[in-house]
Amino acid sequence: MTEHPLTRLLAFDDQVRRDRRQSPAFLHRRDRRFGLDTEARDDDTLVNQWLAHLRRFSPGSQQSAGGRDRRLQRWDRIGLAFVAAGVVLGITTMLGLLYYDGSGRINVTVLLAFLALQLLLALATAVQSLLGWRPWGWLVNRSAGADTSVLQHLHPQLLARAAQGGGLAFTLAGLATLLVLVVVQDLAFGWSTTLAAGAEGYHRLVQTLALPWQALWPAAVPDASLVASTRFFRAAPTTAVTAVRWGDWWPFLTMAWLCYGVLPRALLRWLAGWHLRHQARQRLHHHPGLTALRYRMETPVLETGNPDADASSAPSLDTRGELQPYPDSPVVIRWAGAGGEPLPLDFADNGQRQVFEAGGGATLEQDRLALRQAAAVLALAEQPSAIVLTRAWEPPTGELEDFLSEAREQWPADTLVALVPLATDPSRPPEPQQLAQWLRFSQRQHQARLQVSRYDAQPPARAWSNGGAT
Repeated sequence: MTEHPLTRLLAFDDQVRRDRRQSPAFLHRRDRRFGLDTEARDDDTLVNQWLAHLRRFSPGSQQSAGGRDRRLQRWDRIGLAFVAAGVVLGITTMLGLLYYDGSGRINVTVLLAFLALQLLLALATAVQSLLGWRPWGWLVNRSAGADTSVLQHLHPQLLARAAQGGGLAFTLAGLATLLVLVVVQDLAFGWSTTLAAGAEGYHRLVQTLALPWQALWPAAVPDASLVASTRFFRAAPTTAVTAVRWGDWWPFLTMAWLCYGVLPRALLRWLAGWHLRHQARQRLHHHPGLTALRYRMETPVLETGNPDADASSAPSLDTRGELQPYPDSPVVIRWAGAGGEPLPLDFADNGQRQVFEAGGGATLEQDRLALRQAAAVLALAEQPSAIVLTRAWEPPTGELEDFLSEAREQWPADTLVALVPLATDPSRPPEPQQLAQWLRFSQRQHQARLQVSRYDAQPPARAWSNGGAT
């Protein structure tokens, strides 16, 4: 089931507030790991997956037992109050409009005028949400402090949705009351106005109003004889009036109430819900926390090599690891374009050795393609081995660590992986402190078949050939 954008916005804002208690380094490492695993691109899917990932460890505190955000339950109660008030007012209003004691007639003009007023109020309610005005703000001002700032910005849309729901309940209750009174009472309808209006002009007016349903229900379109025979005046009529036709107005009034009362309210109620969802998505899209999340997901995590918390201390150069000769491997992977152009001859593609690009500007899918292609080559080797060229002056990144972990899952289990850090000028060996950080990196991986090798323009005799000892 798709989560409502408002619920998603509140959950995301709550998580961003909780993250303020964490260190930036922790947040960066956590979200960078998530960013490498996810393939979501749009904001809604990204936030849904991110929240689902975090809920496995710390469920949101604002969620009720049924999964509904507690802050929205108050708005649900406000919406139900509007609906209940709409039902009561709809019934009482229609009873008042259709009150008939037998001494007169129910004026159709008054009913049409009231229907026009309802339509005007519905449009005004829709406009207030677009303008950000809160005509019902006094209902929530007492407890406004319980809302977060992100929810306070959506009060106009929430209020408009509640008001449109109440208006829809009002028109439905009024329509039901009209139909019940038509069945249980003998209502007498007529039309009159103080203005100098003739039967022909009034007939054109009601025919225009009946255009939406004239083909669907022809009996609900008043004819000229009905309009002429049901007109009444302040004084007693001087001509006989056919009382039998006084009740023939009810089909027209029923369809008019349905088309100009119920349907506009239903449409505007749907538009109010859509506008609320749209505004929630816009608030999420422009949320500062989303910008920070994307930055943490897209920015590599750097290992400085300094285990101390003191930033003024120099990185420790002590390491228990030793450099090993690199193998004559059939696979060379250039990480982030290490080695420049052209590659040293020992690592160049010569027909027996294949070079693959990964890391740096490559996408996650390109990295996985390089792993699959390298796995196909290593599967044919008796003693598989692979060389990973890196830039010696750059600290090891979290992406490289993830790349090596995924390589272990796809490559043969006995594959020897040799990290070869290259200096800016490959003809010169890297500095000792640069090699030290790569030795520490390999030790942290706890992998027996992972080593660090140094490349010289004229390297010593190698202890490995085709991945095995010579």
